[in-house]
Amino acid sequence: MKNTRQIYLATILILISAAIFAATLALADDPKARTIMEKVDSRDDGDNMTADMKMILIDKRGKKRIRRIRTFSKDKGEDTLKLMFFLEPADVKDTAFLTYDYDDADKDDDQWLYLPALRKTKRIASNDKTSSFMGSDFSYADMTKRFLENYDYKLLKEMEVRGQKTWLIESLPRTKRVIDQYGYTRSVLFVRQDNFVVIRAVHWVKEGKRLKYMDVKKLELIDGIWQPTEIHMTTKKTKHTLHKTIMKWHNVKFNQNLGEDLFTVRQMEKGL
Repeated sequence: MKNTRQIYLATILILISAAIFAATLALADDPKARTIMEKVDSRDDGDNMTADMKMILIDKRGKKRIRRIRTFSKDKGEDTLKLMFFLEPADVKDTAFLTYDYDDADKDDDQWLYLPALRKTKRIASNDKTSSFMGSDFSYADMTKRFLENYDYKLLKEMEVRGQKTWLIESLPRTKRVIDQYGYTRSVLFVRQDNFVVIRAVHWVKEGKRLKYMDVKKLELIDGIWQPTEIHMTTKKTKHTLHKTIMKWHNVKFNQNLGEDLFTVRQMEKGL
């Protein structure tokens, strides 16, 4: 009888704790901010896209390295397939990067990197996705989408960015797993009010007491799709810039004839 009473009391305590935790999450999440982020998430970002990209890597001394890339993107149901081929310079030529970005928060995205010098394809492990993508300030995790259910959102204020009204929304990961997966403990997102594009963000990096600043310098309307065509990502520690990456897109085209057979490890290794 005593054991039964102890089990009953323990069960009640667990239920109370779960209710308190759920109530805390509800209080932490701002319905207006979540509604805005739902519109960000559902925004039309185009399909069957091809583009040329220039990646500019700038170290703390201002020295630049430039890489040229050809990119492809295709929707497969609710999932997104992405493929990049590095064209220049010679030390990265024929390197390729393939992503299967799944629309399932419980399923890890698949990513592969082909290294031609080794004639080897490397699968990016989940615990490696916070590391730098090809020496840039973007991580492998930055190359995939975020899931709304993994975060609490709070509307902080409104302000103008380059003459456009934006909402400032705080994004806090709900679990340690999400922090480990994406590498950020907190983010503040600047969402344009007229088109729901995130045009600026500040990310608090989990390790190293660093901040990463994302800024969309150019945003163009192409075939009815709002497409960032120049993004800056800067890594800072205190006030000191450690590194900066500039991504520029041109020759952006949507609704191209792209088959799913393009987005395979075999095609990645074969090259353009």
